Amino acid sequence: MNSMKVCIVGASGKLGRYMVQHALDRGYEVVGVCREQSAGKLDAFKDRITILPGATNDRTVIQQAVGGCDGVLTVLVPWGAYQYSTGTAQAVLDFARPEARLIFSCGWHISRDGQDVYPGSLKVQEIFARWFGRLTRIVDIDDQVEACRRVFASQTCWTVVRGSDLEEGESQGLPVWSRHVGDPILKSNRTRRVDYALFMVAALTNDALIHEAPAIVGCRTPSALSHAAAVGPVHTR
Repeated sequence: MNSMKVCIVGASGKLGRYMVQHALDRGYEVVGVCREQSAGKLDAFKDRITILPGATNDRTVIQQAVGGCDGVLTVLVPWGAYQYSTGTAQAVLDFARPEARLIFSCGWHISRDGQDVYPGSLKVQEIFARWFGRLTRIVDIDDQVEACRRVFASQTCWTVVRGSDLEEGESQGLPVWSRHVGDPILKSNRTRRVDYALFMVAALTNDALIHEAPAIVGCRTPSALSHAAAVGPVHTR
């Protein structure tokens, strides 16, 4: 499907730039949205993509960016105490084409159905993030939670990809996933950032992920390999 036009909201970040590269590798037409002060991070792609500088929660910017796009890849960043994630998600939901595939990124702390079982370390990190956010007003975890709640409630063709802890390194391949944090396959809690981006881009053409909130982990991590040894080749489910 090389004629696909894709908007990447938050294109200048590490995850965003990997998504830009994966999308270009597939022959997609790419529109990137990023803050004006970060646009220089996309210089390597500036002759191959359309760049729209502006805040990702600016409804005018998002309306222009997603127009005519077959898919929208959105990095939900919980910056500040001004509903940044919520504003970004709502603008994408409001202005994307009704049939467009909408893929959102967030962390494992987001739960769709309340059946996730979190390790103690993740609970501590979340408590610290909330405390730090209230103290500094730099981050707002609850804003990201609200953004995802709105996505889950929408009638759009959405997928919310919940990332584990991330690391840099060469690609290991498409991550594996499960519906609930706490499932044994996810125990390693580690994914290459380049592969997180790969999963996001691949989800654009995977209709089985519509209205799913997959929690992902690297396909070569110990827990993924143990799962493969126990039940056969690792597969997404």
